[in-house]
Amino acid sequence: MSQIIRRHHLLAEEFKLLQLPSNSVNTLHLEARPHNDPPAEVHQAPARQLASSQLYNWQGSKTTMKERFAFLFNNEILSDVRFLVGRVGQQQRIPAHKLVLSSGSAVFDAMFNGTLATASAEIEVPDVEPAAFLAVLLFLYTDEIQIDPDTVMTTLYTAKKYAVSPLEKHCVEFLRSHLTHDNAFLLLTQARLFDEQQLAAVCLDTIDKFTTDALNADGFTDIDIDTLMVVLERDTLRVRESKIFQAVVRWSEAECVRQQLPVTPENQRSVLGRALSLVRFPLMSVEEFAMGPAQCGLLTDREVVSLFLYFTVNPKPAVGFEAMPRCRMMGKELTVCRFQQTDSRWGYNGTSDRIRFSVDRRIFLVGYGVYGSVHGPAEYEVLIELTHTASGKTIATNSTSFSCDGSNYTYRLMFKEPIEIIANTIYTASATFKGPDSHYGTKGLRCVSVDCFNSGKNIIKFQFSFAAGNNNGTSIEDGQIPELIFYT
Repeated sequence: MSQIIRRHHLLAEEFKLLQLPSNSVNTLHLEARPHNDPPAEVHQAPARQLASSQLYNWQGSKTTMKERFAFLFNNEILSDVRFLVGRVGQQQRIPAHKLVLSSGSAVFDAMFNGTLATASAEIEVPDVEPAAFLAVLLFLYTDEIQIDPDTVMTTLYTAKKYAVSPLEKHCVEFLRSHLTHDNAFLLLTQARLFDEQQLAAVCLDTIDKFTTDALNADGFTDIDIDTLMVVLERDTLRVRESKIFQAVVRWSEAECVRQQLPVTPENQRSVLGRALSLVRFPLMSVEEFAMGPAQCGLLTDREVVSLFLYFTVNPKPAVGFEAMPRCRMMGKELTVCRFQQTDSRWGYNGTSDRIRFSVDRRIFLVGYGVYGSVHGPAEYEVLIELTHTASGKTIATNSTSFSCDGSNYTYRLMFKEPIEIIANTIYTASATFKGPDSHYGTKGLRCVSVDCFNSGKNIIKFQFSFAAGNNNGTSIEDGQIPELIFYT
């Protein structure tokens, strides 16, 4: 129960901005009497005599069955059972009527009328919060639903505990209607805890669609290890693997704090356990791997070396980490190169290198391949952009950097998210470099075909065209931005 209470309070914080007007019916009845009142037996007889004298013929003013039962809710009148609800020291005494409870709950029916029925007139319920218990009773007495962001999770727990399925469905629908990428991970944890498979599926779908925002939400680091592994096993996350790794590191730091362990690479790897093996390091670029995982201390020296080999040699060695792309609809990462040769040298003065392109089917662009320095090892700062040519609207941008070794190889510059490229639509790819003179491409091609599966049956055709205006000299025949990196 402590886990449920803790996660409930986390959700309450997430839902503070979602407060809705609560159901005002029977609000006078929702304040149950604290357990530190005088003993029940002392007040029971006088209370009933007082009620009998002051509320004689109360039935006469209630014209419907619903009004009569609403009056009896949380009322000592005619009650034949009491519940002591809540943790010790915070208990509240709540009166009830066995007939009403048994008619709406199989659990209450078995409790009062089954072969092992309790004979006690006072029943302790330490694992339920009083407000949630009252919300369930209110539903059983009146069909009224009283849930809000602060109580929905504990009400759901209580409804499931007592098998009040209609109220359980209302709670799930309430959660579903308030689901966002900011609370998707917290709700996923609760959905799995309560075995609400439909709600869990909706949460996972939201995480798939808004992976970056969901991973950056405050609630992500509060999820349990099993929920973390469920997400890391998915093939449908729409984010670079380096971002997933950064989120996993943040989670491991928070988990060390929860377990009162020093935040060290050894303890982080320990709390992650098998979850670390679910990070798909082979999907990273060598630059992403070198700048992050290779230096963080979470991987062993052998794992680091084997992954560097994976990035640099063919055939690829086994590394012990999955290499299947995350997003199945994107398939395998592919590259189209528009130049047949390289030459030197290409200078920069703050003007963007630009080239236009179109493709004959929908793809997802993830970055550009560019040339590096002709003067040996060097650093570049680069602003990459993608623009819809007809409207002039900038679709994606990323300010990044890369290191090069002086060779004429290309270097990957990635956008933060995959970008959908619509078939037969002209886009402008641009890159603004800050750095020394570089290699450049020559003998450019206007039309380039890419065979997706090396079968000759799944061909994607790219058309490149000149981007008029200031383009630093880049054209179809010569220049920068030799490669587009994409998924299908």
